[in-house]
Amino acid sequence: MVRVGLTTERLTRAGAELADEVGFDEVTVSALARRFDVKVASLYSHVKNSQDLRTRIALLALEELADRAAEAVAGRAAKDALTALANVYRDYAREHPGRYAAAQLRLDPETAAASAGVRHARMTRAILRGYDLTEPDQTHAVRLLGSVFHGYVTLELGGGFSHSAPDTQETWTRILDALDALLRTWPAA
Repeated sequence: MVRVGLTTERLTRAGAELADEVGFDEVTVSALARRFDVKVASLYSHVKNSQDLRTRIALLALEELADRAAEAVAGRAAKDALTALANVYRDYAREHPGRYAAAQLRLDPETAAASAGVRHARMTRAILRGYDLTEPDQTHAVRLLGSVFHGYVTLELGGGFSHSAPDTQETWTRILDALDALLRTWPAA
């Protein structure tokens, strides 16, 4: 039987909550059906399959991240904007580890082009214009920032830094200082 009130949006949000609780890799249509105490078949009128559900969660996470980033970087430039953007990623990952993992899901090119991932790239490039980087260096810098932010956050969430001093916040601040210094003195090709 179909539960009244089940919608694609409600299922996506519930899937995102489930991802935060048990991990993105554990989110399936079956797990979501158990959460709503309905038969799996009753969800197929809202989501095609587990991959469709996971893609929808990824798109939701990208949208949430883009909204937070846009608000955080508005009116800021250079290091202030860089720090604000970096902190959005780190804070979001801490608050929503499953959604953060979902935001890393590889999307097909058409879905990716229509996603909020495009907003992320535009915001990062806008920040980098404050450092006077041009192509192809701007693309190299976008990749560097993404790698550093994601790498640090992933290691931190996994407990990789919990066994030694200094405090992870101190390291994070120093990393952002180092990135700012590197971007200001970007090496010539």
